[in-house]
Amino acid sequence: MSEKLRIIISGGGTGGHIFPAIAIANAIKAKVPEAEILFVGAEGRMEMQRVPAAGYEIKGLPICGFDRKNYLKNFVVLWKIWKSQRMAKRIIKDFQPMAAVGVGGYASGPTLNQCAAMGVPCLLQEQNSYAGVTNKLLAKKAKKICVAYDGMEKFFPKEKVENLGNPVRQSLLDTTLTREEAAKILGLNPDKPILLIVGGSLGARTLNESVLQHLEMVRQADVEILWQTGKYYQAEVAQRLAENIDNLKPTEFINDMGAAYRAADLVVARAGASSISEFCLLGKPVILVPSPNVAENHQYHNAMALVEKGAAIYVSDAEAPATLLRTALDTLADKQKLESLGKNILTLAKRDSAEKIADRVIEIATRNNK
Repeated sequence: MSEKLRIIISGGGTGGHIFPAIAIANAIKAKVPEAEILFVGAEGRMEMQRVPAAGYEIKGLPICGFDRKNYLKNFVVLWKIWKSQRMAKRIIKDFQPMAAVGVGGYASGPTLNQCAAMGVPCLLQEQNSYAGVTNKLLAKKAKKICVAYDGMEKFFPKEKVENLGNPVRQSLLDTTLTREEAAKILGLNPDKPILLIVGGSLGARTLNESVLQHLEMVRQADVEILWQTGKYYQAEVAQRLAENIDNLKPTEFINDMGAAYRAADLVVARAGASSISEFCLLGKPVILVPSPNVAENHQYHNAMALVEKGAAIYVSDAEAPATLLRTALDTLADKQKLESLGKNILTLAKRDSAEKIADRVIEIATRNNK
C-alpha cells in the first residue's frame, strides 16, 4: 500500500459500542502499525473519555436521539442532526479516510452517511441480535456488514452479511490468574461458591433491588457475592445496607473485570451484546436479566438467542426483585447445571473477531484506493 492507511471509526454511547470499536482499532494498528485512526463520537457521551484513554483521537458531534415523550424537543434534535452532518463532512474532508467503520450509536449515522456520500467505503459492525435503527438505515450504503448472531439477513442484505462475532476487551482473555488467585485479590473466599452481580459500568437498579430486598437470604447463604452497584446507586446501597454482611462485597465499580470473571462461578448480568460475547469466550455460566429500557428491546432478543440453546438462564426485569437471588443461589448449588451452562455457552464463542473485522476493513480500504 503506497498511501498510509487512514480509517474513521464512529459510534458509541455505551460500553457495548465503545469496547468493540476500540478492539477493532487495536487490531488494525496491530496489523498496520503506521495506520491513522480517527474516532467520531457524540458530545457528552462516554466515548469522549474512553477513546482518548485508549490512546486514540476523537472528534465530537452535537448529535442526540429523538425524544419520544416530548415531540416539541425534536426541533432541537433535527437542528443537531443537520449541524452534525455538516461537521462530519468537514471532518471527513480534513482526514481523507480510506474506509469508515460504524459500530452503532448516535454519531455513526451522520458520519457514515457523509462518508458514503463522499465515496468512502463503509463497514458496519452490529453487535446485537436485533439490529439497531442507525445500522438498518445505513445498510444499503455499506460495503460489508459484520454481525454477531445468525439470521441477521432479516435486517440486512444477505450478500453483505458476515457473522464474525463481537470484539471483546482483550484484557479479559489475557488474565493468567487462577480462580483462587483472582478470588483472593478481590477479597473473596475461594473455598466457597462465588456469585458476581454486575449491572454494567453504571449499575442497574433492578439488580441492586434483587439483593437489597433479600439481605437475610444473603446472610444465610454459604456463598461469596461480589456486587457492582454502580456509581449512581452507591450512596443509596450504603444507606440501606446499614451494616456489613461478611459474605457480601458491594463495590461502586470493579476495575479488574478479568479477575472478577475468573473468580466467579456464576454471573448475573444485563444482556448487552458485548457482555454476552465475553461470557461466551470465557465459557462463563450466566443468568441474564435484559434491560427493558433499550431500543427495540434488543437485550431480550440477545438473551433468548442463548437461552434457546441452553447456554444461559433468563429472568425478566419485572420478576427479578422477587426471584433473581433465589434462582442464582439454587443454580450455584447445582454443579451439573453450572457445568452444562458453561459447556453450552462456550460453543457459541466467536474467536478473533476484532482481527477478522480488521482484515475486512483493511480489505475494503485498500481495494478502494488502488
